[in-house]
Amino acid sequence: MPLIRPSQLEDLPAIQAIYEHHVRHGTGTFEIDAPSLADMTARRDDVLSKGLPYLVLEVAGSVQGFAYCNWFKPRPAYRFSAEDSIYLVPEAAGKGWGRLLLAELCRSAEQVGIRKLIAVIGDSGNAASIGVHTAVGFQHVGIVSGCGWKFERWLDIVMMEKALGHGQNGSPE
Repeated sequence: MPLIRPSQLEDLPAIQAIYEHHVRHGTGTFEIDAPSLADMTARRDDVLSKGLPYLVLEVAGSVQGFAYCNWFKPRPAYRFSAEDSIYLVPEAAGKGWGRLLLAELCRSAEQVGIRKLIAVIGDSGNAASIGVHTAVGFQHVGIVSGCGWKFERWLDIVMMEKALGHGQNGSPE
């Protein structure tokens, strides 16, 4: 059974390796060059400095995936909306671990006051990411066609959203 827990500094080499695989081989991220360990450490520090969750999924002592959320946009009016990110090792596909990890990220984000999680999914053909977001209750809100260029082709982004807690009903504070 997988363990989902807050990430620790010692998890960062595994996190960086998982993400590097997706940068080099996948269209779920539009990054072209894989960030270094120092870059990934700084990114995690940024998320945590905002009081937002950064989780890992561990199986038998090995990090098999990670998920976090960060502000959707930097302006203060967006402070209750966050964009989620979730990545797993390729061998984890089809085991239901992505659904568990994303569901826990939703719970953790709600606990820190996030009212809306937004998925910006790279590649409209990314059935795995679209499927896991749908399984956790995200709703499709649109496609931005051909806005990314990777692997010598134009890629869409799929926008999905999930209200947390009271969502847009009532004052957030």
